[in-house]
Amino acid sequence: MAKKRNVLLLIIVLLTAGIFRIWKLENIPPGLYPDVALNGTEAFLSLKNRDYKVFYSENYGREGLMIWLIAISFSIFGVSLWSIKIVAAFIGILTVFALYLLVKELFSERTAILSAFFMATSFWHTLLSRIGFRVILLPFFLTLSFYFLFKALKEKRLFYSFFAGVFFGLGFYTYTSFRMAVLILPFFLLLWPLYEKKEKINFVKIFLCFLITTFIFALPIGIYFLKNPNDFISRATPVTVFSAKNPSKEFLKSLIVHLGMFNFYGDPNWRHNFSKHPMLFWPVGILFLIGIFRMIKNSLKFSLNPKFSIYNLQFLIWFLVMLLAGILTIEGIPHSLRVAGTIPPVFVFAGMGADLIFEEIEKRKRYFPLLKNVGILILILIAIFEFYRYFFIWANKPEVKSEFTEELLKMGNYLNSLPENVERYVIVNRGGMKISWANNLPISSQPIMFLEFSKYGKLKSNYLLPEDLEKIKIEKEGVILFLTKDEKLLEIVREKFPGKLIENEYFWAWYVVKPN
Repeated sequence: MAKKRNVLLLIIVLLTAGIFRIWKLENIPPGLYPDVALNGTEAFLSLKNRDYKVFYSENYGREGLMIWLIAISFSIFGVSLWSIKIVAAFIGILTVFALYLLVKELFSERTAILSAFFMATSFWHTLLSRIGFRVILLPFFLTLSFYFLFKALKEKRLFYSFFAGVFFGLGFYTYTSFRMAVLILPFFLLLWPLYEKKEKINFVKIFLCFLITTFIFALPIGIYFLKNPNDFISRATPVTVFSAKNPSKEFLKSLIVHLGMFNFYGDPNWRHNFSKHPMLFWPVGILFLIGIFRMIKNSLKFSLNPKFSIYNLQFLIWFLVMLLAGILTIEGIPHSLRVAGTIPPVFVFAGMGADLIFEEIEKRKRYFPLLKNVGILILILIAIFEFYRYFFIWANKPEVKSEFTEELLKMGNYLNSLPENVERYVIVNRGGMKISWANNLPISSQPIMFLEFSKYGKLKSNYLLPEDLEKIKIEKEGVILFLTKDEKLLEIVREKFPGKLIENEYFWAWYVVKPN
């Protein structure tokens, strides 16, 4: 009976995770952010040319796995914005399930269900599961890596160690801060031999298998970085505390800010968070703190239960090491993407805190049914609040529409709606990193490019910088679209090409029809 109930609860949690991550995926978040569009364009080109890279060097550089997965999605569902987003959404759902497996393996069924529930309904993890950024792969691969590694160490089986190495090795193709996870591994080497005093040979075999498999799967990107060392540091170097005038002061500031982001002041970027709100809804934040104290207490009981103590200590180490990826930076702090590797332990802490509350409720036998129902009601209310906050408040904020460049999506859809015989010119008078394969045009042109690739399989428009207006040659009928409304540019175009202005809240387009 209990087993069936647990299976039912797990199904409910996974269905909840699915609803949070897939409902209105096409339209929420609004717009098409240039970084996401670039991932889509490069996935399209990789699929078309059968040219898959371990590292895509444009836009400060991105590890290749997310782009490969998007290419697979395109081959299944077709090239579209939804096909980009569904990859992240699906990975987000799988991460909830992977967390359940990990926590069940080490702690209790109830803690596993509660931890998975808090992740499933989390505003933070839901947001990362829907924006199409590669960062969503980070908590997934960390969780599966440590699930199989813990399972291998518990059951003394190389089979599980191999899979741990596969997922850990693939983790280096996910997101830059995954590299910090290497610092977690020495603690396995230090802690587990203390517990496995009689099984040191098996421990060595399991860990060697894990390390060798990790090395093999990470070797291609390792070779790439040896040949291209600048790509290894290009994204991280400008924002580290070591680039500041006073590194110690900046480190201390970043440390305090990142420790407080879960309960007090969160990521201020509307793309990453409900600006400045704590990363955790306050009841979950309280459970998170209770869980941390509980794990610290459990980890100190080494002489009583060394194995259980190690489990708790490893989660604390995991949290601190992956938090370091944010602490060592000075730009945009606190930064919820850089510390996304803390997401699994954060919700395990919350699950541990909630489990302790339910343990205390069970001791009050006289009031147990009432208190239990109140606890369940609170969990339901947490889910409802987070759902409403994401889909009905955050998603409708004008700041969110601006951050996700909704206007660029509208521009691309407008151009795609024109008859095919209409000549199109896009004036890229908007900034951003230059993309070398796109004639060094700013990345702001990528959303329109991707939408053209998705409809026509090729670029339909001519993309020009403001200084190249003389290259506009409209034979009969055409549209000149500005990425940013600019009176001076409009006047130049107006004098050269008589026509009419198409104007709305999102963009300006100059429509030209030459007489026969």
